[in-house]
Amino acid sequence: MIVIEGCAIATVDDARREIDSGHIVVEGGRITAIGSGAAPAEVRANATRRIDAPGRLATPGLVNCHHHLYQHATRGYAQEATLFEWLVALYPVWQHIDDATVAAAARAGLAQLARSGCTTSTDHHYIFPKHAGDLLQVEIDAARAIGIRFHPCRGAMDLGKSAGGLPPDDVVEDRDAILAACAEAIDRHHDPSPGAHVRIALAPTSPFSVTGELMAETAALARARGVRLHTHLAETDDEEKFCLEHFGVRPLDYLDGLGWLGEDVWLAHCVHLDHDECGRMGATGTGVAHCPTSNGRLGAGIAPVPALLAAGAPVGLGVDGAASNECGELIDELRASIVVGRAARGPRALTARDALEMATRHGARCLGRDDELGHLSVGACADIALWSLDEVGFAGMEADPVAALVFGPTRAVDTLLVGGEVVVDGGELRTADPLTLAADLRRESARMRERVEA
Repeated sequence: MIVIEGCAIATVDDARREIDSGHIVVEGGRITAIGSGAAPAEVRANATRRIDAPGRLATPGLVNCHHHLYQHATRGYAQEATLFEWLVALYPVWQHIDDATVAAAARAGLAQLARSGCTTSTDHHYIFPKHAGDLLQVEIDAARAIGIRFHPCRGAMDLGKSAGGLPPDDVVEDRDAILAACAEAIDRHHDPSPGAHVRIALAPTSPFSVTGELMAETAALARARGVRLHTHLAETDDEEKFCLEHFGVRPLDYLDGLGWLGEDVWLAHCVHLDHDECGRMGATGTGVAHCPTSNGRLGAGIAPVPALLAAGAPVGLGVDGAASNECGELIDELRASIVVGRAARGPRALTARDALEMATRHGARCLGRDDELGHLSVGACADIALWSLDEVGFAGMEADPVAALVFGPTRAVDTLLVGGEVVVDGGELRTADPLTLAADLRRESARMRERVEA
């Protein structure tokens, strides 16, 4: 039993309760009590650990809805490129990844996420060079080692340049092989049970790298097996032009025609949606992974998040791959979402609590986990982030700790629990050695550059 006391609490529960000074009790990996003031004396007496937390804010653990972990080994490339230019520059680099590269990149990326308050992350992995090893297994092993929940997406590309796609032919796969690999990933790794640490989703990559046949067959497979669907959509003007030229419709219409809208789908970016399309996203319950920093890095635009939220669509936050967001820390995306949203649509476009809700409850809904993740409620998984707000950077903002967290200086989480297990304590990662992670990533990043230059 763990008892946390004396902290402000932003529950993000059904009532959106906020407690000035309260307690949280954790037992068996679940939250068993939450309320104002100190925990009852008999509970405190039975605690195996007590965390006295004045000056701190407890929130649900953050949920990262979009990532490409392997890209941690290729940061800093194509710094002034559009998305299509960036992809064309990096596809030849990524064809050299292998299990060692992905292991180092995934461990480093997941460690960064954990230190930024993230307790659950997805990953969209779609590059599978021949003889590279079992890359999905490598990522899952990395998540288990770091200690956070993981929803890896078995990505895929089958539309190479010779067939009218953007990626070179030597990084795409055969459609039948892709579908077989997707079925195997579900068989080996998907855990549908409550409190699961690993669940699989299927994720053909984008309209410009995947055939319509693969999109439709993947959707049928996912729904037959009860797993979720993910892809990129409406990220840039170039993608919209591609869809109009090749399919005669806008990206969302193309996806809709393939049966890809619904409550079991979440889409990365959705920058270029009009008002009616935002309404269709809400009406179908289709989720969005909003990646404001990456969209800004690539000059892609600003997603219409207020319209999507008003329509009822779940909008989570994502760091995206580290090659288009070199920081890779989820806490940064809360402020970024507000700043870019207000820059586009005025100071009332999004609030601090909107940002926190997107990073927690909405993200959990995108991943199909909002019954037990994304909120601090009795019975929910004990995925808890404790943020220290007693430093000079937050001084004077004590009256509104949520605003302090979102608008104040970004920093590492003080304490992070995943299912009641300590992953970060005192601002330090407790599940891996940061110096070893850095050395491994530095070695693999250098090896990637050497392979490209050879």
